[in-house]
Amino acid sequence: MDSLLPATGTAKLLHALSPYVPDDFINSLWPAHRGRGRWRVFSPAQLWRTHLLALLTPAHSFNLLVTMLPEQRAWRRFALLPNRQRLPDAWMLHEFRHRAGVTGLRRINEYLLESLLPAADPNAWAVALMEATDLVAADCGFKKKPRASTRPSGPPWARAP
Repeated sequence: MDSLLPATGTAKLLHALSPYVPDDFINSLWPAHRGRGRWRVFSPAQLWRTHLLALLTPAHSFNLLVTMLPEQRAWRRFALLPNRQRLPDAWMLHEFRHRAGVTGLRRINEYLLESLLPAADPNAWAVALMEATDLVAADCGFKKKPRASTRPSGPPWARAP
């Protein structure tokens, strides 16, 4: 099957997707901390782009991504990380995901979908079918079965000479 997009994990794909990332919207969701406390080195947009690299590249874990990031210039360019030595670590990515939460990541997805999906006409009829088939759990095939009692082949006592 031919696709209009380049192969997953390539620099061409990252270059093609980069203009569609809403950096200003992401930065507005989590504004910079003012006042005392820990100073954040990376913007939320940089952390979200780095987080997205775990899905778009062969590095599917944060630890592997952080290990490979210094060697991959295209990945750093996509994540807007100009410095090769100053990169987010796995802890920062996990902390960002925890701070963003499910609702924050859904808001980004909804923002991206607004431009892709046409506005629905409230007068138009719509039909939807939901697949909600319940599957039977495999609860009897692989359990350990109790041993059946076997008859002894001989008498329970033996005579010794």
